Amino acid sequence: MNTMADWTLWRSFAAVAEHGSLSKAARALGSSQPTIGRHIEALEFTLGTKLFERGVAGLTPTELGLAAYEPIRRAVEAIAEAELHVAGTSSELSGSVRITASVIIAHYVLPRMLRVLRIEFPAIDFEIVPTDSAENLLLREADIAVRMFRPTQGDLITRKLGETAIVACAHQGYLKRRGTPRTVEDLLEHDLIGFDRSELLIAAAQRLGFNLKRSDFAFRCDSQSATWEMMRAGLGIGFAQANIIRQTDGMVPIALNLAIPPLEVWLTCHRELHTARRIRAVYDRLGELMGNWLKKSARRNAANANSGSA
Repeated sequence: MNTMADWTLWRSFAAVAEHGSLSKAARALGSSQPTIGRHIEALEFTLGTKLFERGVAGLTPTELGLAAYEPIRRAVEAIAEAELHVAGTSSELSGSVRITASVIIAHYVLPRMLRVLRIEFPAIDFEIVPTDSAENLLLREADIAVRMFRPTQGDLITRKLGETAIVACAHQGYLKRRGTPRTVEDLLEHDLIGFDRSELLIAAAQRLGFNLKRSDFAFRCDSQSATWEMMRAGLGIGFAQANIIRQTDGMVPIALNLAIPPLEVWLTCHRELHTARRIRAVYDRLGELMGNWLKKSARRNAANANSGSA
């Protein structure tokens, strides 16, 4: 029997082994669950062995599956790197560019910049991945990433675009109805909007000396875009980027004595891809647009702070 399996089958195997289910592997590969399932069945048939145990919790690699995963994972990365080398030789200002950014940036900041990019580069198609997880640039999950932290993955070109302040805020309708808190302690008398299962906001508050608990939130949700829309609807007080607050009608920043560290904004791209003309052009122009947006917001924040102290 010919035991040389098609590489596509091995690629699906690696995705299932990494993600633990057909559905998650399909999403990672941009495929469908039935297709990935057929790939695993075909691979096991070709090899004449079982690579996964099926259970209610998903697919667990067998002993042979575990032994196969590491060399296949290295092969996937090696092929991805080869593809990066080839893609980086492109001199065309056409094709597709895949950009990943945080959910908030992708929803409320990126669209206006994409409008400019599309006008300036009409032959380029843009694929947008809104996510708060770190997409792997090496495996071409994205070509360009807007990160809210400094990237540390090797072989990346990175550029700090600026910083964005995080402040308490609410819709003016809510503040008119409930009043504006003047101190951190006053917040506990208000309807707060925060995360559900995520501990990020609670941990950040505790580092600042504010003993915030999950039960203090009247509205809880782990989707940052959903919590922002709750704030816009006047449901309560939450925390958001100052520059997005000020560009949104009806939203009001609330001055409290909380020294919240600002978020850094970084633009990053794989070094090999940066040599592709379309990637480099979009990377440079997007960096310029977002950098200008952050600088304008920083000047506005500084002016407001000075007028407040006066």
